[in-house]
Amino acid sequence: MLASLGIPFVVLPADIVEDVEPGEAPQAYLERISYGKLCAVWSRLEREGPPRGSPHGISAILVADTTVVIDGNIVGKPADTADAVITLGRLVGRTHTVFTRYLIGTPRRGADPRAGIRAARTVSTQVKLRAASPEEVAAYAATGEGLDKAGAYAAQGIGSFLVEAIDGSYANVVGLPACELVTDLQELALLGVFPGDASRLAR
Repeated sequence: MLASLGIPFVVLPADIVEDVEPGEAPQAYLERISYGKLCAVWSRLEREGPPRGSPHGISAILVADTTVVIDGNIVGKPADTADAVITLGRLVGRTHTVFTRYLIGTPRRGADPRAGIRAARTVSTQVKLRAASPEEVAAYAATGEGLDKAGAYAAQGIGSFLVEAIDGSYANVVGLPACELVTDLQELALLGVFPGDASRLAR
């Protein structure tokens, strides 16, 4: 998503456990996981400094987490193709909500990560999947496209044949709400006039 916007970036994996805690509500889960990712990246930068490919240092840290919710319950990534069939079976013919929470922080050595958070936003989108047949669900699950996706489908890929309607940000369903992100980066003076000044964002 960032590459398609022309915003320069480097990737630093945030290796944290993303299991849902017993009784944890979706919003609380997203807040905990996004902050956990921020802390993981923050700690890595403290230990190792800016990564290769960022000659101008790091001007901002962006972390995000996307989840699918139906009937008040979080629908995670399927364990395998059989689990993808079960997951999709819960979603087809119904409307679910896709939530993405992102944080933008500024790295400051020795500081508390929470003190460096400059923007925090949760965006929600309603998605209706059509009433697909069991054969269609099984055939799509067998493609493997949705195995690494919350909800077991990719709205930007083959899975688009299931998406009947979207109410809200399409980019949010893909995994990062571009409109809101660009707005926040501009308000934080991290981006400048977009899209012409995108390349001015320090890596």
